[in-house]
Amino acid sequence: MRFIPTRFHGALDYVVGLVFIAAPWLFGFSEVSWATWTIVIAGILVLLQTIFTDFEVGLIHKIPMQSHLMVDFGLGVILALSPWLFNFADRVFMPHLVGGIFAILASLTTHRRPSESYRTRHATQETMH
Repeated sequence: MRFIPTRFHGALDYVVGLVFIAAPWLFGFSEVSWATWTIVIAGILVLLQTIFTDFEVGLIHKIPMQSHLMVDFGLGVILALSPWLFNFADRVFMPHLVGGIFAILASLTTHRRPSESYRTRHATQETMH
C-alpha cells in the first residue's frame, strides 16, 4: 500500500540524510570507525540521490522515482544489516537497524510517480527548452 506522497518523501530524505551524517555524534558512537563511516556514507548517498531524483524536491531531475525507491530499499537492507556485516554490532547497532528499516518501509510505502501537477508542469518546461 503506497500512501506517502513523493514530495513528502523527498523532504524527509533531506532530513534523514542529514540525521544519518550527524548520527555518530548525536548518538555517541563516533569512535567506532566502521559504524561511523557506514551511516555517514549512507547519509551522503541519500542526499545525493534526492538531489538527482526527478520529483518535486529534486534539483537535477535525472533519476526516475522508481529507481530512487529501489535504491532506498537496497540501501535500507545494507544499512540495517551493516552492524553484523561489518562486525560492529557489539558496540552499536540500533541507529543502523532503525535507519535501515525506516528506509525499507519508506521505499515500500511511497508513491512510485510524482504528483500529476509536477509531471504536467515538468513536461511543459521540458518542451520549452
